[in-house]
Amino acid sequence: MPSTPLPDFSNSVKLKYVKLGYQYLVNHFLTFLLVPLMAAVVVQVIRLGPDEIISVWNSLQFSLIQILSSVFLTVFFATLYFMSKPRPIYLVDYSCFKAPVQYRVPSSTFMEHSRLVNNDAKSVDFQMRILERSGLGEETCLPPATHYIPPNPSMETSRAEAQLVIFSAIDSLMEKTGIKPKDIDVLVVNCSLFSPTPSLSAMVINKYKMRSNIRSFNLSGMGCSAGVISLDLARDLLQVHPNSYALVISTEIITPNWYLGNQRSMLLPNCLFRMGSAAILLSNRRRESKRSKYRLLHVVRTHKGGDDKAYRCVYEEEDPQGKVGISLSKDLMAIAGEALKANITTMGPLVLPASEQLLFLFTLIGRKIFNPKWKPYIPDFKQAFEHFCIHAGGRAVIDELEKNLQLSKQHVEASRMTLHRFGNTSSSSLWYELSYIEAKGRMKKGDRVWQIAFGSGFKCNSAVWKCNRTIRTPTDGPWSDCIHKYPVHIPEVVKF
Repeated sequence: MPSTPLPDFSNSVKLKYVKLGYQYLVNHFLTFLLVPLMAAVVVQVIRLGPDEIISVWNSLQFSLIQILSSVFLTVFFATLYFMSKPRPIYLVDYSCFKAPVQYRVPSSTFMEHSRLVNNDAKSVDFQMRILERSGLGEETCLPPATHYIPPNPSMETSRAEAQLVIFSAIDSLMEKTGIKPKDIDVLVVNCSLFSPTPSLSAMVINKYKMRSNIRSFNLSGMGCSAGVISLDLARDLLQVHPNSYALVISTEIITPNWYLGNQRSMLLPNCLFRMGSAAILLSNRRRESKRSKYRLLHVVRTHKGGDDKAYRCVYEEEDPQGKVGISLSKDLMAIAGEALKANITTMGPLVLPASEQLLFLFTLIGRKIFNPKWKPYIPDFKQAFEHFCIHAGGRAVIDELEKNLQLSKQHVEASRMTLHRFGNTSSSSLWYELSYIEAKGRMKKGDRVWQIAFGSGFKCNSAVWKCNRTIRTPTDGPWSDCIHKYPVHIPEVVKF
C-alpha cells in the first residue's frame, strides 16, 4: 500500500499570518489584559445596584486637609511633569538647491574633460568604469570652476559656489515660509571640507543682515552625516531657548576639493560628488505646530570606535605629486556596517514595537547562552517607519541597507532616484530624498520617516520625523520639472 505523503506545512500554514498574529497579540497585550478586567469591574458595579453604591460612597470619609493635600500633590506633579517634558521641535519647512541647467555634466562631458586634463589613460579608464556602475544619471551638476580646462579650484571660486548654493536655498525657504532674517534666533551651517575665514555662517549673517545676538555655529570636518549632527545641535539649543526659530544649512562645497592627480581612491569623489544644499527651518513655537510639516521624534548619533581604520575611511590626503584630494578607503563598507549596527541597537528600543524588541532580546540571549553561531535577528523596521531616507553616498551603500534591513524597492526608491538625478550631494542628500517622497504624494499625516546618514570618523547618525499633516504634492522644489519621469530603471552597468 503506497504511503500517503505528509502535507507541506510550509505551504499550508501561512507563516506570514502567524507572525502578524504574534505581532498584534504582543503589541496590544495591555489592551487584551485591561479590557476583560474593566469588563469585570463594570459587571460587578452593575450587580451592586444604586443603593449599595451610594452607601459605599457615603462610608468614605475625607477630611478637608486630605482633599487639599491631594489637590496640591496632583497640581505639583502635573507641573513637574510638563516642565521636565522636552519641548516639541517642529520642522516648519525646508528647501533644496536646484542647479541651473548650464551646470549639467553628462557622463560623456565628464569623460571628455577628464581626457583633456589627465594624461594617464589608466586613470581615465578607471573613472569611466566607476561612472558606468555609479547609478548617476545624465543631469547631475558640478560647480562652474570644475567646467574649466583645467579646473580652477581657487578660494574665490569656492566662495562663489558656497554663495550660490546656500543663498539660493535660503531665499527659496524664506519665500515659502514668510520668515524674515531678523526672526532667526539660531543659525547652524555644516560644510565638511570647505572651512574659510570668515566662516560660512558669518557669510550668511552678513548677507541677510541677521540680528547681532544670533547664536551661530559653523560645523566642519564631520563628513556626510553632519546634517544630522546639525539637527541635533539645533534641537539642543531650541530646548533651552523658548519661542525661537533655528535655521540649519547643510551643504558640501566641491570646488576646493577637486582632485587633479591619478590616485584612484582620490579620484572616486570626483566621480560621485555633485552640487547640493538644503536649508531647514526648525521651531519650538507651539503656534507653528499647525503649519509645520514634521515633528522631530529622535536623533541618534553613533561612532565606530577610535581605531585608525575607521578614521581613515574618508579623509583628506596628499598624493606623491603633492596634489590634495579626498580619499575613500576600500574598508568603507565594512566600517559603515559596524556603525549602522551600533545605530540600530540604540534606535531599536526607541521606535520598535514590543513584538520586535522581544524577538531581538530572545535572539540576543540565545546567542549569549546557547549558541553563539545563531544568526542575529534583524528587527523589522518597516513596522516602525513608513519611509526611509538613506544617504545617497553611492550605489553600494543603498544596496547593502536594502538587503540588511530587508527593505522593499519602494522603500529605497527615493535614495536611488536622488543618486541618479542629483548624485552624492553629501549631507543634503537626505532632504532631496524627503522631497522626492513628497513630490510623489506619498507623505500622509502620521507617517514616520527615518533619515540615515553616514560620514567620516566613522559615524552613522539618524533622525526620526513624524508627519504633522498630509502633504500635498508640491509644485516647486528640486523635483518639480522631472518627477513625472521617475522612477526610472537603473542598469547595473551603463555603457557610454
